[in-house]
Amino acid sequence: MAEQCPLTLPKGRARCRGNTGVSSCQQVSRYVSTTRVAVEATMRTVNEAKGLKSGYRCGYCGASNSKVSYGMWAHVMTVQDYQDLIDRGWRRSGKYVYKPVMNRTCCPQYTIRCHALRFQPSKTQKKVLKKVGKFLLSGRLPQGEAEEPMDLHCKGEQETATACRSKVSTLDEGSLVVCEQADEEAEPTRTCGEELEVEPPAEKATPVATPKPGFGADPHRPPCRKAKEMRRERRLQKLLQKQQAGGITQAPPAPSPSVPAKSIKELIAESLPTEVASQLEVRLVPVSSDDPQFSATYSQSAALYARYQIAIHKDSPADCSDSEFRRFLCDSPLEAECPPGGPECGYGSFHQQYWLDGKIIAVGVIDILPSCVSSVYLYYDPDYSALSLGTYSALREIAFTQQLQESSAQLCFYYLGFYIHSCPKMRYKGQYRPAELLCPETYAWVPIERCLPKLQQSPYSRFHELPNADDENRLTELGRVQVLYRRTIMPYRVYERKRRGASDEECVRQYAELVGQTCAERMVLYRA
Repeated sequence: MAEQCPLTLPKGRARCRGNTGVSSCQQVSRYVSTTRVAVEATMRTVNEAKGLKSGYRCGYCGASNSKVSYGMWAHVMTVQDYQDLIDRGWRRSGKYVYKPVMNRTCCPQYTIRCHALRFQPSKTQKKVLKKVGKFLLSGRLPQGEAEEPMDLHCKGEQETATACRSKVSTLDEGSLVVCEQADEEAEPTRTCGEELEVEPPAEKATPVATPKPGFGADPHRPPCRKAKEMRRERRLQKLLQKQQAGGITQAPPAPSPSVPAKSIKELIAESLPTEVASQLEVRLVPVSSDDPQFSATYSQSAALYARYQIAIHKDSPADCSDSEFRRFLCDSPLEAECPPGGPECGYGSFHQQYWLDGKIIAVGVIDILPSCVSSVYLYYDPDYSALSLGTYSALREIAFTQQLQESSAQLCFYYLGFYIHSCPKMRYKGQYRPAELLCPETYAWVPIERCLPKLQQSPYSRFHELPNADDENRLTELGRVQVLYRRTIMPYRVYERKRRGASDEECVRQYAELVGQTCAERMVLYRA
């Protein structure tokens, strides 16, 4: 008996014939939209493979021909599927979902996450909270301009998504979308901050002068010590002298128990005084045209994005148009979900708007997923750059993750995008401790302290310490990969018998190996 397909989608405009002058992604979007009700009824992710993209300029090291990644266009995606994908090294830029080919790209990008529940801010991060608190209290901006690491290379790394609008074959029934052809002809879109990565001028060699006699450390004197340590030692000596003079033989008093460190929520609360000159409010807005608050603030948010890109990243107005803003930071494949036991706001894509005295001064773009809050991007008013809003927003997002965990026990991580050790300006993400990096071969999480020695030796490293450890979710059965073909969702083994023309097994296998067996069986790959 022939295998029955699990779902047949309703008839509609099944394909686009001829050259319509629009991209393949738009054509498939129309195709998916005709079957959207049935796809959503089964909560399925629908992807269109774009294949390998190589030979384009790296925004981190500046090399012109050394970046390699695999991409696909997600027309619709469940939050659980995206959670599983980012736990395999994927990230999204708009609806374009990509995975760096770690052992081939010039600057390997490792997924990094912070344990939000165990996070303890550093002294530098505490100073940022105090700085914002002082500003709210006085209404006066601090002097000087703070340099944010995420301004030099975007918080969330804007990946080349122009490839998804590149010249590809039309989706006629008799033709194939060949994965490898998808992205080669597209003009690459630079990564934010890329223009800052210029080759530094060669430093002039300075002659080494012979040190004058008499300078340097005196070998007859004791080495320098911290003043705090010396004061503590003098106090102990005085205490012992008093005890000996009075005939007291008791031991010195035990040190008082250490005061527990304040949580990030307590520190943020302290940085927001009640009587202030300026009022700061953070609002969580779903990224949806159906949401009245999102629609009401869209124009102000888009204008702020353009101002930020032009001032901070030196973009031209055309590069930060309304359409680019919508594509990059508003279009999301994630389907909003509000399951029982989840956070009150639900899962999906959101904008965290920072309102100061009635106007938006910063927007943090985040995805709320079953296990984490994933940071996508941040843009802010350049007039307030002295407040270190990049660091401040990251601290607020970590505190927000802790808040969500109170109603959703599984949601306890904060994802900061990619950590790039070979680019010194991208190492700041490792300062949010405790942090873990994703092993690029086994997809196991490893504490960053154990990863750094290996990264010092080689930009690409396997972090798992067991040499025989393997990817537990590796592809084992290609025939069970789900595909969408002729309005019908079917396993690949059924599709292989039905389709005509040359085999596309290599393309489907490449996709399935990168997403893993679980996602390959749960998600749907569009085939023409």
